[in-house]
Amino acid sequence: METADVIVIGSGQGGVPFAADFASSGQKVVLFERDALGGSCVNYGCTPSKAFLAAAHGAGRARQASKLGVHAQLRVDFSVVMERTRGIRSQFNQGVKRRLEGAGVKIVCTEAAFTGERTVTGGGVTVQAPIVLINTGTSSTLPDFPGLGGTPYLTNRNFFDLQQIPPRLLVVGGGYIALELGQGMARLGSQTELIVRGDRLLAQEESDVSAVLTEAFRQDGIGLHFNTTVRQVAYANGVFTLTLNNNETIDGEALLIAIGRNPNTQALNCTATGVELDAQGFVKINEQFQTTCAGVYAIGDVAKQPAFTHVAWEDYRRLKAILCGEHRTRQDRVLAYAVYTEPQVGRVGMTLEQAQKQGINAREVTLPMAHIARSIEWGHDLGFYRMVIDTHTNLILGATLVGYETAELVHVFLSLMEAGATWQVLEQSVHIHPTYGEALPSLARLLIGDDMPTCPNM
Repeated sequence: METADVIVIGSGQGGVPFAADFASSGQKVVLFERDALGGSCVNYGCTPSKAFLAAAHGAGRARQASKLGVHAQLRVDFSVVMERTRGIRSQFNQGVKRRLEGAGVKIVCTEAAFTGERTVTGGGVTVQAPIVLINTGTSSTLPDFPGLGGTPYLTNRNFFDLQQIPPRLLVVGGGYIALELGQGMARLGSQTELIVRGDRLLAQEESDVSAVLTEAFRQDGIGLHFNTTVRQVAYANGVFTLTLNNNETIDGEALLIAIGRNPNTQALNCTATGVELDAQGFVKINEQFQTTCAGVYAIGDVAKQPAFTHVAWEDYRRLKAILCGEHRTRQDRVLAYAVYTEPQVGRVGMTLEQAQKQGINAREVTLPMAHIARSIEWGHDLGFYRMVIDTHTNLILGATLVGYETAELVHVFLSLMEAGATWQVLEQSVHIHPTYGEALPSLARLLIGDDMPTCPNM
């Protein structure tokens, strides 16, 4: 058995900088990784999906340009799209390896498990350290559909290995992975059908967010099956046949399962070091990321933190600061995130309902995209901007933006909220005309009934 100063299990977007920082400071760090370096973001999530969507949304925008009088004839070379996607993934993956090796981190490419208190074993290597970080992430939840096992179904894990576009794609799920990849395939030329257990898309969001995306998906020719579950899966001659709970059957050459995520803790043998898991298998942590074993910490979605790369990265910064004696907690920053459908969904902070449930006297204002000059001029009039404020303090509590590139615009609210600014700060801002961002002060002006429309003729 060897000793180290730090052990990291998993090379996700929090574990990598954590390992590199401590190694760069002269400490001995050992990192165990059973799969590709970089975790799900680099290999199966953010990096390949956004490279894939760059092509998909490029095709979608070209088709939608017909309403501007531009009629394009498209030819999608799917093999090139996916080759480019995998190339970017490989580039990022190699960058992670260079960073770790350059910092002096010892990388052990194998599955690891606890074999004693703060003792980890894998690949014939056993290491003990005073600090152990669990950063193993999550994997796709697999349903128990009869007939699914043994078929070549897709998850986000193997989706990006596709070589040819399937003529028809069946997607089970209504969350952001299902929506992004499903819309992407539809825009690249696959007839796509979404099977959604609930009554709307993105059920965790406000109902009018779902309504906008439903309309957008229908404009893309995507079939939507709500309040629907799969009773049986059959696969023969390269075709999946799904029997639904309403006895309808639908066929497709590919099947994507995207119904949720499970924590990667099954192989860790956490009991050997006294780390407790919750009923779903997530690592239990306190506000400072400490597990039930002293010296063992967990960050990212394996610890039930919001499943976003930027959250995992900030978890690393939080934990590093805590270990250096600073006061940080797992929820000490404003949470924002985005869904990269088209239109995009940009979210930060609380909705009106969430604020009211906390007993806050809150108010919301909403501005339709169809009232924004730039949206009208560019033909992006589907969606809305919404802001929630505390009527007692005038602080901005949250925002929901649905529209063109709202994942970028939502940062305006994020920065204002981190600064503790009131909605009057936004109202007094003079944004450039004509831009999408120009409508944000107009949104704030709805609170005083003195809105200056962004379109002079409105």
